[in-house]
Amino acid sequence: MQETAYAKLNLALHVRGREADGYHRIETVFAFCEDGDVLFGRESERPALELSGPFARELSAEPDNLVLRAAAMLGAHVAFSLDKRLPIASGLGGGSADAAAALRLIARMRGLAYEDVFGFAAAIGADVPACFFSQSARGEGRGDALEPLDEDLAGTPVLLVNPRRPLSTAAVFAAWDGQDRGPLADWRDGRNDLEAAAIALVPEIRDVLDALAGGPIARMSGSGATCFGLFESEADRDRAAAEIAASHPGWWLSQTRLR
Repeated sequence: MQETAYAKLNLALHVRGREADGYHRIETVFAFCEDGDVLFGRESERPALELSGPFARELSAEPDNLVLRAAAMLGAHVAFSLDKRLPIASGLGGGSADAAAALRLIARMRGLAYEDVFGFAAAIGADVPACFFSQSARGEGRGDALEPLDEDLAGTPVLLVNPRRPLSTAAVFAAWDGQDRGPLADWRDGRNDLEAAAIALVPEIRDVLDALAGGPIARMSGSGATCFGLFESEADRDRAAAEIAASHPGWWLSQTRLR
């Protein structure tokens, strides 16, 4: 069996405060792309994880991998094969999406309803509940208090761009200036409050945002370093992709759509 671990975007991300336990209170709008990592699984005598794909070398197959952690929580003996197509530590929810895909895959293998395994998602990571259903949603709290988004974004052309610089989520949140800039209403008028902190750590993010500025909306996703541009048409998206690829051949690009 196989599952796609859909790339996660934060269309807007407002950081409202830092809690006493060190976590941050956020308001965000999640959306998901049609593409992502691909996870395969089969029954096995013991859990295992094999890695392939363009970003496999940067990832560990040790027990703390979120895919194996998801299997351990369910007591599942599954041999996984992960085709790692998304950059590591890139703001696309890769590890969380992989873990969510593992939960869905195990549910299918055991003939369970998704609701039977969804309760394990939040224990793995704050983004895993949103990634589990991979549908557009508003997230609050740590991002795991979810409400479906009353808006159909499916088919929106998206260009993802990453300067091939991994960026620690913890480091970016630690560098956030602590200023509450107000609530999130319409995501189109929103912002990503982590952009300044991320740019201070990886200045190339500013170059990526400038390169994407020709579209209606260009923002950083999550804690970076991936940024996205939303476009009116696939032709506009593909034209921007060609220009960026020519001027910055070392950057990673993905031409996709919202699902």
